[in-house]
Amino acid sequence: MKPCIALTTGEPAGIGPDLALLLAQDPPPDCNLVAIADPELLHQRAEQLGLSIKIQVSDSHASYSDSKPGVLNVLPVLLAAPCTAGVLDPRNARYVLQTIEQAVSGCQEGVFQAMVTAPVQKSVINDAGIPFTGHTEFLAELGNTQRVVMMLACAEMRVALATTHLSLADVPAAINSADLSAICEILQRELQRRFAIEKPRIAVLGLNPHAGEGGHMGREEIEVIVPTLERLREQGMNLSGPLPADTAFNPKVLENCDAVLAMYHDQGLPVLKYAGFGRAVNITLGLPFIRTSVDHGTALDIAGSGGADPGSLLYALQCATEMARAEQSW
Repeated sequence: MKPCIALTTGEPAGIGPDLALLLAQDPPPDCNLVAIADPELLHQRAEQLGLSIKIQVSDSHASYSDSKPGVLNVLPVLLAAPCTAGVLDPRNARYVLQTIEQAVSGCQEGVFQAMVTAPVQKSVINDAGIPFTGHTEFLAELGNTQRVVMMLACAEMRVALATTHLSLADVPAAINSADLSAICEILQRELQRRFAIEKPRIAVLGLNPHAGEGGHMGREEIEVIVPTLERLREQGMNLSGPLPADTAFNPKVLENCDAVLAMYHDQGLPVLKYAGFGRAVNITLGLPFIRTSVDHGTALDIAGSGGADPGSLLYALQCATEMARAEQSW
């Protein structure tokens, strides 16, 4: 059977609804797509974009039909207030979270084999008085998961992060043996289970320039990273490093690893986004369900204009489909 993938359309004033409609014109043939959104929002946005898309609404999980060109299956969640493309409204913040909750519920019940998320606008959710730090943390809470790992991927590479949205000054203190061990273990397990890589090869970057250069440029490698990697290797993990970040992203290294583990956000992601911007995918590892997302924001300035590029969302959908198939075979 084709995997059934839930697509949350994200911030209603952004390009998420546009992207869902664009995908519906020619949906990927190897999965069935169900958008979670307000049907009237999709009708209005399709008209604004000049797209002829049939919005096929169903709140019965058993009645989702195979995806067909020009037809979009929709699980309805209703907006709290009318929406204008490009104009944020805090009244619709709860709607955004409800679409995510519906997708998670469907994954937990086995209705969906994965979920793909369009971008949300964190600021407007917080403006509505709802504490919200991001998709990843919200999904971890819904999945009752203590630890997750952020990984971005494109055709050229996969890059996971040991720390995510921290100020640079706070990163060194966040690199400790217990956390690094847990992150490596999640990364290995997910590469095996959801990417069908039997013996993952993981290249681990150092924290400091030249991976500390023997302690002359920092001691985190000597005191934390090296001992941790040595212990994990003794347990059978295939880890290289710590590698200097300025020379790690070369074809020879990338050809001989299945993922790179960077120590902080701007150490690994600028390289990946340079290599694959617009066709990369954000993957949350460690959840009890599969979640992928686009690598861009809500693009309020082009919402409803026809200028949205569905490339990243298409890749996120393809990746979710492949992960679902790998998990079915696990």
